[in-house]
Amino acid sequence: MATAKNLNYQRLMVSLQAPVARIILANPPVNVIDVPMMEELVTAMEEIEARPDIAAVVFAGSDRAFSAGVDVAAHTPDKVRDMLAKMHSVIRAMISTHKVTIAAVRGNCFGGGAELAAVCDLVFTTDTSNWGFPEITLGCFPPVAAVVLSAIVGQKRAADLILTGRSISGEEAMRIGLANDAVPDDELAELVDETAERLGKLSAASLAMAKKALYAWDAIHFDKGLARAEKIYLEELMKLEDAHEGIAAFMEKRQPVWKGK
Repeated sequence: MATAKNLNYQRLMVSLQAPVARIILANPPVNVIDVPMMEELVTAMEEIEARPDIAAVVFAGSDRAFSAGVDVAAHTPDKVRDMLAKMHSVIRAMISTHKVTIAAVRGNCFGGGAELAAVCDLVFTTDTSNWGFPEITLGCFPPVAAVVLSAIVGQKRAADLILTGRSISGEEAMRIGLANDAVPDDELAELVDETAERLGKLSAASLAMAKKALYAWDAIHFDKGLARAEKIYLEELMKLEDAHEGIAAFMEKRQPVWKGK
C-alpha cells in the first residue's frame, strides 16, 4: 500500500504505510510537546487505530531531541488543568491502542517526552541519548511517570529518577529496563526497522490480543492511579508556592527561591 500522509498536521509528520505507521514529532528545535501537538497526537492515534491493516506504530523525534518535554508555559494556573487533561488523553490513547508501539529515541528525552516514550511497548534508544524526569527541579512532579515507572524499572529506581530529577544516558536507560536496547547512533534506524518489519509479518489482530493479555494486570490499576496523580497535581501541588515559583523561575531564566510551602 502506498504511503499516505496527512498534510493537516503542523506539529507532527505522520505516515501510514501498512503494516507500519510512523509518527515523527516535529516542533523544532527540541520537540516541546505543546497543546497543539497533544491534540494532533490524539488525532493521529485515532486515525491509526481505525486502520486494521496497521500492526505497529513507530514514534520518533529529531537527531537533537526525541522531545524535551511538555511546554513549561502551559503549567501556569490558567492553563495547567486543560494541558494536563490533553496530555493524559495522549497517554491514554497510547496505553489503549491495539497497535504495538515503538519508541525510537535520539538526543534529549525529558519529562513528558520521556513519559511518552516509556509507555510504548518497545523502546530503542541511542546509547548517548539523555533521559530524565526533571519536573522536580521546577517544583513539580511527572504524573504519568509517578504511576507507571515503578512497574517498568522498579520502585527504587523510579524514586531515584523522579525525586532527584537527574538525567541518565540511553545506555543506563537500557540497563535499568527503561529501554529494550541502546545502540550507537548509526544503528538505531536499522534496529527499529527490523523490529517493525518483524511485527508487520504477524497478525495485527493477534498482536492486539497478546497486548491485552500482557497488560491485563496493569490496566486494572492504571486509570485509578493516573486519576489519583492528576488530583494530587491539580488540587495539592498547584496550591504550593514552590510549584509556582519553580515554573516562574524557569520562564524568567533564574534560580528558584524555595519556601518549602
